[in-house]
Amino acid sequence: MKLAFRDIEPFVNKPNPQARAILIYGPDDGLMRERTKKIAGTITDDLNDPFNAATLKGSDLAENPGALGDEAHAMSMMGGARVVMVYDASDKNTAGLKSYLENPSQDNLVILQGGDLGPRSSLRTLFEKSDVAAALPCYVMEGHALTDAIQTSLSAAGLRIDPDALNYLSQNLVGDYAQMRSEIEKLITYIGPVKKQISLEDAMNNTGALSEQKLDALVYACAGGNNKEAEQLLQGLLSEGAAGVLIMRALQNHFRKLLFVQLQCDQGMQQLQAIKSLRPPLFFKLENSFKAQLSKWPSKKITAVLAKLSDLEADLKSSASPESLLLQRSIFGLTQMAR
Repeated sequence: MKLAFRDIEPFVNKPNPQARAILIYGPDDGLMRERTKKIAGTITDDLNDPFNAATLKGSDLAENPGALGDEAHAMSMMGGARVVMVYDASDKNTAGLKSYLENPSQDNLVILQGGDLGPRSSLRTLFEKSDVAAALPCYVMEGHALTDAIQTSLSAAGLRIDPDALNYLSQNLVGDYAQMRSEIEKLITYIGPVKKQISLEDAMNNTGALSEQKLDALVYACAGGNNKEAEQLLQGLLSEGAAGVLIMRALQNHFRKLLFVQLQCDQGMQQLQAIKSLRPPLFFKLENSFKAQLSKWPSKKITAVLAKLSDLEADLKSSASPESLLLQRSIFGLTQMAR
């Protein structure tokens, strides 16, 4: 079964019992891990319990497809249902999973993590079309989805947040769900049990393990054509442990905003009005720089950049070249295009 976007969270909270195997896939590794843990938790409270939880590797199953059926049909020595988790599943596992789904366990649940599987993936297609399995995508949270996730986490801790602080967080915590959760938890710890309202200053000062300000500065240096500054900022972020995919997503997000505004202007909307229509709103301290970049980046040029960033994403996930080298080449190319 293929899950619509509106059905994903309800399914994670209460999986459809008809789905005897669940494929969790997508570019957001942190969100995959979070959803795997949550769904597995509906079967057993202790994922380290060898009697009620088992883990397998997709590469091992590719060599021995029958191992999945053996593990999934095994009964727990302590009684009750078991969960079998398969990590790094790929299209090499399609044939074995197809065979298993012909006779799946009615008691035990199989959960697979499949990484960023494209629409043509045979494994993803198998799960989307099956009546006894489900394909659950984990796309990078942004926009309203990310804003809602941040608000939900803060509300659960009994905290409120100023609109400009929420806007700041939603723009600077795009990239990896686990990283977002980590930053929010640090912010909650900083606020403590007395203060109940989070200000913009709180947000800016206490969510900076990977320095959101540096990430913003890098993006604006690239789009502004400042290669020397961009290279310095890139090295600083990489030395702090920033993932290449996180940097790439920040660039994608920025150029999509530029494209949105340009397309609105191409249709006759005033530039300022188009900027104000961005959701989430543009952080006010960046508005002047954003306006200046619009003169450098017409729609056609931005479309070409987004295609290059899509290629960069594929290279970061599959190339043998170091992340730093791939990012340096791409950032140099972007700054040259901005001139």
